[in-house]
Amino acid sequence: MSKVAKHQQIATDLLQKIQDGTYPPQTLIPREVDLMATYGVSRPTVRQAIQSLVDQGLLEKRKRRGTLVKQTKIEQAFTQVVKGYNDEMHANGLVPQTKVLLLQAETATATVAQNLQLAVGAPVIKLVRLRYANGQPVVLITSYLPVLDAVDLLTVDFTQAALYETLATAGLTVDHVRRRLDVLVADETTADLLNVNQGAPLFYFHTQGFTPQSRPVEYSIAKYRGDVNYFVMNLQRATK
Repeated sequence: MSKVAKHQQIATDLLQKIQDGTYPPQTLIPREVDLMATYGVSRPTVRQAIQSLVDQGLLEKRKRRGTLVKQTKIEQAFTQVVKGYNDEMHANGLVPQTKVLLLQAETATATVAQNLQLAVGAPVIKLVRLRYANGQPVVLITSYLPVLDAVDLLTVDFTQAALYETLATAGLTVDHVRRRLDVLVADETTADLLNVNQGAPLFYFHTQGFTPQSRPVEYSIAKYRGDVNYFVMNLQRATK
């Protein structure tokens, strides 16, 4: 006879079904009464098994709907290091993809000019990308870049080319960045692009990318889905 408690056996089996895709993210697992019949156990045993997976952040109970498989969140470490999106996704075992929504020349607004240390009305390049992980939209990024002599950014295929690598070919290596984090809700357009409900929470990052000489060569606004991303920050106690 197995020494493992019945609710733990059921929880392990449910976990396996979540991991192998039998119960995909954002779908409901079978009802309690169906699980009782499948495993030949009482309702309290089924509820104990489900609760253990809820406590692990794998399931979510929805009133009047049932129990939902939660979307696995992606660890984003760019709050700690300067790292490209593709590298982040590969580190998480995910397949990145980029769709370019807009690439055009514009004139700098006051906000863009301030962040790139340009004159208001100076020519800039605007790049809007929708970035995916395993086919799922994860983040909408709008970037503003100075016009470069060494590289015509309007001819670059940013579905394949990495922005920081492209800047590096022009002798503008992004050495350090400044990021500001806000939280906002998705408007109708953003919600449609990111495949979330209007009003869903988003992480809202403003980024300035600097060369080793502290010249700003990138100003980006990134809207990350709150339901599939989390961010890691390591802090040390300040010395007196």
